[in-house]
Amino acid sequence: MHLLPSALLLILFAYVCGSLPFGYWAGRYKGIDIRKHGSGNIGATNVIRVLGKGIGVPIFILDMLKGFVPVILAKWWMNHSGADPNTAMLVAVFCAAAAVLGHMFTFWLGFKGGKGVATSAGVLLGLEPFSLAFGLVAWVIVFKLTRYVALASIAVAVTVPLAMALLMTLRGTLNWVLLGLVIVMGVLVLVRHRSNIVRLLNGTENRFGTKKGLK
Repeated sequence: MHLLPSALLLILFAYVCGSLPFGYWAGRYKGIDIRKHGSGNIGATNVIRVLGKGIGVPIFILDMLKGFVPVILAKWWMNHSGADPNTAMLVAVFCAAAAVLGHMFTFWLGFKGGKGVATSAGVLLGLEPFSLAFGLVAWVIVFKLTRYVALASIAVAVTVPLAMALLMTLRGTLNWVLLGLVIVMGVLVLVRHRSNIVRLLNGTENRFGTKKGLK
């Protein structure tokens, strides 16, 4: 029972960490509201499109770190607090979910945030890096073939749960909690990309490299 307060604090920290809207702050630093330019998203892709790679790439890294750090901290803290491996992993999974939800529904911006791709990649790097590797391969292939970031991100949302299920089955280490989290994360990413899906179907989605710039 003494582990419960630590677990709750770690989950709260994960949400706060995930909620940090680095893309929005970067826009403010440059004198704009990123939500009113490009696609209107606060994520790294829109920051790159509007403000350039020099700002967008660091934002992507920061968005990944705000998912990775809470997960690694949770695993380390719980393991060093005497928790059994299953409990430590369970807390890390809850922290992963909290970080992604923090990015998607940040209290800094009225609970409206980004699409969660970079932060999801960060938590996967901390939880199951081999599954993330499959997702990255899928992203690169789809992006190279289509130049659509949204379609590549959708490919990752579908590929990672399938890859994780396959790897867990081959290793004989099926973890339904972790797999369930990744499935839910994938669904959330798809839901957050619903407008992109509509534009893809209509043929109006912007390909990467088509710089919208500032309005």
